[in-house]
Amino acid sequence: MLTRRKFSVLSGAAALAGFSIAQAQSGGKIVLGQSAPFTGPAAQLGIQFNRGANVWFDQLNAQGGVAGRKIELRKMDDGYEPDRCAANTRKLIDEEVFALFGYIGTPTSLAAVPLAKKELVPFIAPFTGAMSLRDPFSKYVFHMRASYNDETALIVKQMATLDLKKAAVFYQNDAYGKAGLDGMILALSALNLKPVAQMTVERNSVEVDAAVKALVAAAPDAIVQVSAYKSCAAFIRAARKAGYGGTFYNVSFVGTQALADELGKDGAGVVVTQVVPSPYNIARPITREFVEAVKKAGGDAQANFSSMEGYLAAKVFTEGLRRAPSPSRDGLITGLESMSDQSFGGFSVSFSPNNHVASRFVDLSMLMGDGRIRT
Repeated sequence: MLTRRKFSVLSGAAALAGFSIAQAQSGGKIVLGQSAPFTGPAAQLGIQFNRGANVWFDQLNAQGGVAGRKIELRKMDDGYEPDRCAANTRKLIDEEVFALFGYIGTPTSLAAVPLAKKELVPFIAPFTGAMSLRDPFSKYVFHMRASYNDETALIVKQMATLDLKKAAVFYQNDAYGKAGLDGMILALSALNLKPVAQMTVERNSVEVDAAVKALVAAAPDAIVQVSAYKSCAAFIRAARKAGYGGTFYNVSFVGTQALADELGKDGAGVVVTQVVPSPYNIARPITREFVEAVKKAGGDAQANFSSMEGYLAAKVFTEGLRRAPSPSRDGLITGLESMSDQSFGGFSVSFSPNNHVASRFVDLSMLMGDGRIRT
């Protein structure tokens, strides 16, 4: 039996028929679906990414949208749990969203991507750098950010510059943590090194005592963390209380401002890699644009790295939509793939039919201990 949803998917892929998902959506809107944590220990990641994206979409819609169609970002809370994310994704697909956008996390995205691919729904700008979502290549999955391999390579390079040779890894016991651990092992192996110790924490948990005891005992020069901000903050506080005086490194997924807020003065000196330009350094035009947009938006909008990523992801989606030869899902894919070395105020994005990873930009930042971020 040909259901309404299956009919619209098929016809959306056949632009010559003169019909598309976008045209089918109510009120002429283009509806995107986002499953992300809006409650729980990783909530700030979803909240800030979503708010940053809506700063752009609200501004765009006030100017008439794209070709007269406004964009709605429909969100659902998954608490950073894969099963909930999968259920949300099925619901969003059943509701005929045009594309899935801004999913937060590796384990949740891994639960959603097979569903998106099966129903031919584009999956745009997930907040994850896991290689398992990039290889093998998929026509329907587009990444804006650099990979965890890129981030951990920069961490190891920075450690080598400081002559820090003994690295331990504290990582989340799931696909995200394993992706970061794999990146560290790969980067260290290039220097004929390997982690001196490694310990895990369960997703959405702050039970870190065993990990602290084991890693502090290994006396590493640095501890690289691959988890969310609640558990990383708990680990840092406990490790420092136990007498550890080395350096802490985190990958971008931790949520820099959320980590700084959790740690307060205990955050001084913690290093975090970043995959989007700093929202605090106005040297780039995109930062000046973003800060001004956040100011105009008011309310609960904040300028931080997570909201900056949401804002940029929304702009990248919009540009792909503007370039689309037809207002269909396949048209969106073609539009995104036509972006070669496209600059968004100094942040370069490149897609092609054979490359759906837009950027390898990675930078370093440091928490100052007073809520500020040094970049």
